[in-house]
Amino acid sequence: MYQRALQGKEKAGVPEHSILKELNNLGILYKNLGRLNEAEKMYQRALQGYEKAWGPEHTSTLNTVNNLGLLYADLGRHNEAEKMYHRALNGFEKRLGYEHERCRRLRRVLAALERSL
Repeated sequence: MYQRALQGKEKAGVPEHSILKELNNLGILYKNLGRLNEAEKMYQRALQGYEKAWGPEHTSTLNTVNNLGLLYADLGRHNEAEKMYHRALNGFEKRLGYEHERCRRLRRVLAALERSL
């Protein structure tokens, strides 16, 4: 369904920022299906679009950054995962506050990743 929505919007010539949610959702789906290379492509495309449309610290941008961190961790690319997690954490702390549950969760993920290195 995400692919059909994306293809329909692309065919209709909608602006790139109108398909970013579908790109991110396809990344999630591909990751869950184990299609990790395709997931990375979708996340990267979504991230570039979110950065261009909404900026580097918009929560949608940060969600995609976090998703890339999860993907990189699954791929064993720990340095890249750590970089994405730090970026997401810094942005969420600015947007949501240091004590927000999302920030606490990211700090736990980062601590676990750093212990495993």
